[in-house]
Amino acid sequence: MRMAVVSEQFTPALRGKIAIWFVIASEVMIFGTAVGSYILARAASPGWSAEAAHLSTSLATINTFVLLTSSMTMAMAFDAYQKADQRGAQRFLLLTTLLGLTFLGIKSYEYTSHIMEGAVPWSGSFWSFYYALTGLHMLHVIAGAIVNFILFLAAGRGLSTGYRIEIAGLYWHFVDIVWIFLFPLLYLSY
Repeated sequence: MRMAVVSEQFTPALRGKIAIWFVIASEVMIFGTAVGSYILARAASPGWSAEAAHLSTSLATINTFVLLTSSMTMAMAFDAYQKADQRGAQRFLLLTTLLGLTFLGIKSYEYTSHIMEGAVPWSGSFWSFYYALTGLHMLHVIAGAIVNFILFLAAGRGLSTGYRIEIAGLYWHFVDIVWIFLFPLLYLSY
């Protein structure tokens, strides 16, 4: 009997929140290991500053602003949902998705510029880490943008997006926080 009472307390919203926190915890371990490896490798060998100087701090700063703004629009989508404003939630989910795509577009332009200059992953340790760290982050932005776009479509059809916006928001904020660590480590430490 006691087991039935406990299982009834685990609503889909609670199960979703627990699941996303497990996902985020595993992602923290992945990014933590990658960033830790980068820091150790950089500290162990000289010459990385010259390579890091080729990065565009201005583009990365713009991308940082884009991602921070997307965190705000994601929070606004959740706020609109809580106020039963389905159109507002839909509008802010679309803005969040478009900002995510803007980040990806700027990053793709940056990648293209580096590749055209001959700075490819096998050009040296710095570039290997740069592409690995930012590429892994880009995959997470793509995943978040896809989820946010699906929620946008669902909200447009009048389907209940409910707690799913909160869960997607937790993931999206995590992706933004990862960038807050990558930005100074890669772009400001030369």
